[in-house]
Amino acid sequence: MEITDKATNSAHEMVDKVTDAASQAKQSLGEKGEQLKKTEQQWMKECRGYIRENPMTSVSIAVAAGFLLSRVLSRT
Repeated sequence: MEITDKATNSAHEMVDKVTDAASQAKQSLGEKGEQLKKTEQQWMKECRGYIRENPMTSVSIAVAAGFLLSRVLSRT
């Protein structure tokens, strides 16, 4: 009976450790997700500002990118 109790206790301890590690990973990923979301929002704000300040340059860049993308995709 004593061996069974030790095995049970060891299993419970292992489950607790895995649960704690998963909880910490979840929290960390949640924080990183929020940071990425804020960074994306900041980049979008900066891009919109650049486009408003430089509309012709922005259109030229978009046309050039579209042309290059069509050339790359038409080769495959």
